[in-house]
Amino acid sequence: MEIVTLALFCVALLICIVFDASVLYALGVGLIAFSAYAKIKKHSFKAILKMIFDGVKTSKNILINFLLIGLLTASWRESGTIAFIICSAIGFITPEIFVMMTFVLNAFVSFLMGTSFGTSATMGVICMTMAKSMGMNPVIVGGAMLSGALWGDRCSPVSTSALLVSELTKTDIFTNIKNMFRTAAVPTAVTCIIYLVLGFSSDSGGHVPDLKEMFAAEFNLHALAVVPAVVILVLSLFKVKTKYALLASLVSAFIVSVTVQDMEIVNSLRTLILGYEAETEALRHMMNGGGLVSMLNATAIVCISSAYSGIFAATGLLHSLKEKIASLGRKATPFGATMITSALTSLISCNQTLAIILTHQLCDGMEKDKNTAAISLENTAVVISPLVPWSIAAAVPLTSSGAPTASILTAVFLYILPLWSFLVALHKNRKENRNEKNNKLHR
Repeated sequence: MEIVTLALFCVALLICIVFDASVLYALGVGLIAFSAYAKIKKHSFKAILKMIFDGVKTSKNILINFLLIGLLTASWRESGTIAFIICSAIGFITPEIFVMMTFVLNAFVSFLMGTSFGTSATMGVICMTMAKSMGMNPVIVGGAMLSGALWGDRCSPVSTSALLVSELTKTDIFTNIKNMFRTAAVPTAVTCIIYLVLGFSSDSGGHVPDLKEMFAAEFNLHALAVVPAVVILVLSLFKVKTKYALLASLVSAFIVSVTVQDMEIVNSLRTLILGYEAETEALRHMMNGGGLVSMLNATAIVCISSAYSGIFAATGLLHSLKEKIASLGRKATPFGATMITSALTSLISCNQTLAIILTHQLCDGMEKDKNTAAISLENTAVVISPLVPWSIAAAVPLTSSGAPTASILTAVFLYILPLWSFLVALHKNRKENRNEKNNKLHR
């Protein structure tokens, strides 16, 4: 019965992929199927509703932060924060280091914004536009953009994926971020070297366009525009709760919008809800977006996906599958089993959020230390999901930035991070086994 229920959900997802329909339809079918399974297992309708409510309740903090992030992405656009950062960074770019700087700049912006979608729609568009004007290979630049966008999306204190992982594993987000920086140090360095080599070996024959004039036509590029970004960074360093840091940055961005950018209060509030709309044609593709409404779809996905977790926990629907994965973990290390599981969940879930939740459900308990479990999720499900072409984690950033789908092949950071983490886990496991054998011999 468990296999039939899961198969029905997978078929619904497949149909949505084939007909390019919203994944919400498949998630709705899944909710009905899993609820029906619970009913067959003799649970009452009242009990099933409680399962759903309990699942959604675990994500209440995430949902609040989702909505705040939606407001923040619009406020940073209207306050000129993004424009100022971009114009400040452009001066340090040359054609030879452009590919590497595409990775670095997208990583920096996504770390500040906490969203790969928002990053690809702003800095990603700019980098792809510049790449075309310089005659750079769009596949390579697109891969660097995707790598950078996910680098920050993974470890930002305002990232929805980082918040989700911390909530699921009951860990401190700032401890997770510290561990994410530590485990990503070598993969980040290797990624930069690879992109630097690719940049020097490419024949662009172009020059870096000056975007300052284009942004200056719509924004006052005053140094105060960077205040909202500074606020979020400083408060994060002091480990202020994410929602308070978001609120503080949001308030500062609103003040900058009204005082520095001369926006009317009513128009500024409207932008926070509906998203930013650029006045000049040249900036519309790069700057339009954000706002509360931009997060409604993601919020709905998290709500339904969280409801699944309540049903799975109460009915034991995934119990037999968890046992098989646990067996795999004893052979291939817990991290190896998590990596394989996340690859499979990413293939069938079509979105990063559900891939994270399903991977956690299936691998929960393999790692004794909850911080290790959290970093395993961050180094697998979060970065593997964007490697699936039909996943919205890949499709949205690539489509919004104008990068080709083949860019997935050159998003080297997304490959190096899980593989490096697996090698480290394998080495650690062998060392522990060796020590255990030595201890037995000494006894």
